[in-house]
Parts: sequence; C-alpha cells; structure tokens
Amino acid sequence: MVRVVLGGTFESLHAGHSQMIEEAFALLKKSGGGFVHIGLTSDEMASFKNHSVSNYFVRENELNHFISSILRKHSLPLDSYSILKLEDPFGPAIFENYDVIVVSPETRIGAEKINEIRKTKGLKPLQIHVVDFVLAEDTIPISTTRIYNGEIDRNGQLQKKS
Repeated sequence: MVRVVLGGTFESLHAGHSQMIEEAFALLKKSGGGFVHIGLTSDEMASFKNHSVSNYFVRENELNHFISSILRKHSLPLDSYSILKLEDPFGPAIFENYDVIVVSPETRIGAEKINEIRKTKGLKPLQIHVVDFVLAEDTIPISTTRIYNGEIDRNGQLQKKS
C-alpha cells in the first residue's frame, strides 16, 4: 500500500494537470492499492498568482469530477483519495507519513525542500516522482498562464489570434 501526495492550484484543469493526477493513481494501481492525498491551494494562496483563479470550491468540484473518471478507468475504489486545502506551500507533506510525492519538473525543487524539512523532523524522505511537462502543439509546456493569456486551450491546441 502506497501513500501518494501531490498539490497544486489546478485552475483550468489542463492536460498537464491530468497527466500528474493520472500518474499518481497509476502508482496506486501498480502498488496494489493505497491512497492519494491531493493538496488544493486555498483561495488566499491562489490570490498570489499572476492571473485570476476560480474559488476553491469551483476548483475542488472540477477536481472531484475529473478524479471520479480516473477511478472508474483504473477500477479503483472511490475512497482511495482525498482533497486537502493547502494553506502553505508544504501542507501535510512535511509531517504526514507519505511514501511518494508527484511533481512537475518546475515543482521538483519544492519536493526537495519538503524532504529537507522532513529530515529535520526525523521523517523518511519522500520518493520524488517527476512527471514530464505535457507540451502544447508548439512544443512549449501547457500552463494555466498560457491558457489564461489565450495562447492555447486546455489540451495545448494553439488558439487563433483575432
């Protein structure tokens, strides 16, 4: 049984987010079971983004809807995950008994910092599972900022300029 953790704002749930979440549940499936804890940034934390962000409950609803399709796809039980509100950059990853943290190349440094903090608390380090960026059709990573700026859609398709 593996305990997986990942976190994010998950605004405009896009193909990059989907890949990270899918891989977290694939780790669960591969290990024969366990639990995925998903940290979702609070409205206060999200207010520091360089673009507008939907409120926490809208993002949580979208995340729950997406995850339910993954659970069906992998024949995993509905109670194999939880969504936790993140009020700080590290959340419960610095004190809970997790095994793996799923991150993007961009957020790997945060996972390394989490492991440093865990070490000072006498906790075992988390295995860091890095999920490569999902590239848009222009070979630049998909991001919420690019979607917000109208460059691409959630699947990385270029948007026509008017």
